[in-house]
Amino acid sequence: MEHEIRNRPSYALLDVDLAAGESLMAEAGALVSHTDGIDISTARGEGGLFKSVKRSVLGGESFFRNTYTAETPGHVTLAPALPGDVVAHELTGETLFVQAGSYLASAPSLDVDTKFGGARSFLGGEGFFLLELTGEGPVFLSSYGAVESVDLEAGERYTIDSGHVVAFEGTTSYDVRRVGGLKSTLFSGEGLVVDFEGPGTVWLQTRSEDAFLAWLIPRLPSRSANTTN
Repeated sequence: MEHEIRNRPSYALLDVDLAAGESLMAEAGALVSHTDGIDISTARGEGGLFKSVKRSVLGGESFFRNTYTAETPGHVTLAPALPGDVVAHELTGETLFVQAGSYLASAPSLDVDTKFGGARSFLGGEGFFLLELTGEGPVFLSSYGAVESVDLEAGERYTIDSGHVVAFEGTTSYDVRRVGGLKSTLFSGEGLVVDFEGPGTVWLQTRSEDAFLAWLIPRLPSRSANTTN
């Protein structure tokens, strides 16, 4: 399975070349185009009904996933819902945790489950649960804005605003905290941050959906403003 990511980092497109018999699993709604000879099947993700419900209701992902199988060699083009970047990461048996909304596609051989993130994740506002990916094969992650990776040595610490976290390796540890005191949390515009500690890699996005909505919503016309006497 070969791939190319085009138009980075603002409006990324993912092209995946499939040999005859190869398959790619992707989020529902991610398809842009495909060549002739690609069979599309829609089903619940691996692990049965319960795991699909967990991923959908708790993990913020689609209940159904599409699997693209090449009957003859061809390619599939995918894109995330938001304008932003796509990155590829090859899993070789380790664990990868992904925030809700950043999973785009993967090899069907990977197991995609939902992991309880604890009160830290709940307080961070990034979802009470994380997606947990294990196995061997490629996974493709999407973001709002560009994606950057940070490689942490053992014991090295790095802090990221909770709204900018995309994914992190299972070898890292993390903790969520407020920025300064209560006044800073409420009025600094920063809210909560995540402290990561290596070893491992953390991926972050250069834009935050929450920050964009906080900017946009006050500027939307209200119903009362549109009411005329």
